[in-house]
Parts: sequence; C-alpha cells; structure tokens
Amino acid sequence: MNIQAQKSENIRKTYLLMSLFLIIVIGIGWFFSELMDSRNILYFAVGFSLLMNIFSYWYSDKVVLKMSGAKQIKREENRNLFDTVERLSRQAHLPIPKVYIMNDQSLNAFATGRNAKNSAVAVTQGLLNVLEQRELEGVIAHELSHIQNNDILISTIIVVLVGFVSLLSDFFLRMSIFGGLRDNENNSAGSVMAIVGIVLAILAPFVAMIIQLAISRKREFLADASGASLTHNPSGLASALEKISSSSVQMKKASRATAHIFISNPYKKNSKHSVGQRKRTSFLAKMFMTHPPTEERINALLGRR
Repeated sequence: MNIQAQKSENIRKTYLLMSLFLIIVIGIGWFFSELMDSRNILYFAVGFSLLMNIFSYWYSDKVVLKMSGAKQIKREENRNLFDTVERLSRQAHLPIPKVYIMNDQSLNAFATGRNAKNSAVAVTQGLLNVLEQRELEGVIAHELSHIQNNDILISTIIVVLVGFVSLLSDFFLRMSIFGGLRDNENNSAGSVMAIVGIVLAILAPFVAMIIQLAISRKREFLADASGASLTHNPSGLASALEKISSSSVQMKKASRATAHIFISNPYKKNSKHSVGQRKRTSFLAKMFMTHPPTEERINALLGRR
C-alpha cells in the first residue's frame, strides 16, 4: 500500500467534499430566499456558515474534550502513557500533543485540535487498564496519524457543516409548513418550487450524514495503515482493535455528533462473538456506520484478503 499517495488522494477528495458542502449550504439558502422572496435568508445562510466555521476552527477541540469528560494530565500522573505519546510523536516528527484521560471504563480514544501544534490525544481509563504496551502503542500511533494526516481539523469542519445543513433545513422546513411562502394559489410553478423546497429540506440532512460517515470510514483505514507504519507492528493495533471491538462496555459520555472521531464507535452494540465469528456486514449497513467493520480493519492491517 502506498500510504503517502492514499493520504494525498483522501485529503484532496475531502477538500472537494468540503467545497461541495459549502455549495449545498449556499444553494439551499438561495433556493429558499427565492421561495420566500427574502434575500435576508441567503445572507443569513452565508454569514452564519462562516461564523460557525470560525468558531469550529478555534474552539471545537475544547468543546469535544469537555463533552467527553477528558482531563489533561502531566507526566507524573501516568508516566507510561505520557512517554508513549512523546516517543511516537518524535518518531512521526510531530509536536507533542497534550495528553488527556477520560474517566470511563469503556475502551476508546480520539485525537482533536485545529492543527499539529494545537492538538490533543485522549484515551479512556478502561483502555489503559486492558491493553498491553504494544497494543497501546498501536492505538496512540493511530491517533497521531489522524493528526499527521490533517484529519482532526477536517473532521471537525465536516461535523459543523453537517450540523449546520441539518439546522438550516429544519428551519426552512418549518417555514415552508407553517408559513412564510409567497402566495402561490394561482402559480403552479411556485407551487412546484415549494414542494421541491420541502423535499430538499427533508433530504439535505440525510445526504450530509452519508457524506460525513463516508469520510470518517475512509480516514480510519488510512490512520490504521499510517499507525502500523509508525510502530512497525501492525499486529499491535490489530490486537487492540480486537479487544476494543469485543468489549461490551459503552461510553458514559458520548455524542452522535462526535462519534466518528473515536477509534471505535462509542455506541457500538454488544456482541458475544469475536471479530472472526461475526457475520459479514452488508453494504447498506456500512453506509450508516461511523467506522469500517472491525474485521475489515484487522484484515487490512494483517494483509488478509
């Protein structure tokens, strides 16, 4: 696998999708401004989207860390974790991120921040209790790869755009249903436009969610490969993913909006089977998953077909 080529291709596609999101937001704003005969709607859509992007760039990492209940630690509070993050960061030629621990017995981790110089890595206490050193190194390398691949900022921007599209669509849908439209009783074209507007308002959040999930799944495969390359031990991360997936403990503090930033879905269903015993995941089911199926990630790491 050519990791560098795949990284460049994924980043290019992601920025293309981000541009598409902006076009969708502005397009929806323009459509409903015409539908409701109010240019202020378009101005609001553009202005609010810009403000949300500025806010997400500077403060999203703090929001995510607060929502997850993560607490920043110093070296003396967990020397092994701190040393592992520091050593792997140096190997990856990255600035050393801040280190956080979530007081949660589930097995999970995530990285956040606006760039490599302002980044953070957080792991649950349950992860530290269960994983062996080589497995912990695999997880940390995976999260550092998200930082190295510019995933942390892009994922945050996608979350904000998806949330904004959903908010905007819900607002326009309510306006369409409860009033605010032009008088279209004798205007068949206007009536058709109103119907199309309502359909767009209903479908836009769904389409945005599908794009969000697709981006997340692609980047998990890349972070797995990059992390394995960093540690030179793909079996360590593969073993960690096996334990994380097999655990039935779910996170106490989790949000649907941020589920995709974790190394494993915090809302995962309980399973009595090991990864190798699970049934193959259908294509339709994959479309609604925040992460690729664990068995596929492990097979990719170990070079299985």
